[in-house]
Parts: sequence; structure tokens; C-alpha cells
Amino acid sequence: MKMIYFLAISTLALATISCVSAGGGAIEDSSLGLDKTSVYETPSPEPFNYRTSPPGSGEALPSVHAGAPPQIPHSIDAFLPLTSESNQCMACHDKPDLIGQQIKGVPTPMPHSHYTDLRRAPEKVTKKVIGSRFVCTQCHTPQADVPPLVENTSESTGK
Repeated sequence: MKMIYFLAISTLALATISCVSAGGGAIEDSSLGLDKTSVYETPSPEPFNYRTSPPGSGEALPSVHAGAPPQIPHSIDAFLPLTSESNQCMACHDKPDLIGQQIKGVPTPMPHSHYTDLRRAPEKVTKKVIGSRFVCTQCHTPQADVPPLVENTSESTGK
């Protein structure tokens, strides 16, 4: 019985060694992945600037895809860091009575999802921001004038 196990393991070891040696030389680093440059190269992105327009003056870009959070169309440098005790975004956008309404000259109100505990009571919309929704930059990013990194063929869904 021990001899059978010994023969099986020996055969498996020989098969593995012959497969590895038959594979040829090492794989070139330039043939790894989708980017055909060296994996040791460190690319430097082009510098860019976020928009510097004050709140209320920026034009929102269309959403990249359905369900994507809208980008912030104004500068937020003076608002950072965002905490539960200090969140200047809430001063303008915490308007639960205006949910779903887009009124010209009025900051966009947060959607009902920000007032709903989607885990415990998804049908209940409250008047208070739920959980970690006060950390706006967790999902929303300031708009920057940068060229796209890759071509995007998805249809825009509006604002």
C-alpha cells in the first residue's frame, strides 16, 4: 500500500517538473496585464485642478451612469474635514421637505435615501440624515476638469 502512494507521488512530481520545464523561459513583464508597459515603470498623472467656483455658481455635470452619485459642482476646500459635528454641506442640502424637487436657485436637496435606514426600515423616510450619510465625500466628489482615463461609451442619465 505504501508503495502505491510512493509511486503516485513520484509520478505526480515528475509530471509537474516536466510541465514546468516544458513551458519555456520566464514571462516578460511587458506581457503581463492589459497595460503593455513595464511593471516597474511608475507613471505620473497629469496635474489637474478642482473647480474653484463658490457654492451656487457651478453647473452640475451629467451623471456618468444610472445610480451614480452626482459630483459636487463647487469648491469644498473650506468645508473640509466633514464630520458629524461640522458639516457645512448639510446647511444648504439638508432639506427633507424638498425631497425630489429641483427648484432654480435653491441648493439640490438630498434624496430620500439619505433619510432612510435601508437595512432596518427601507420603507420609512425620516426627517433626519441616517447613519454615515453625513460624510458626503464618501460618495460625492468635487468636479475636476480632466480628460477621461478610458473611453466611456455609456449613456448619460442627466443630472
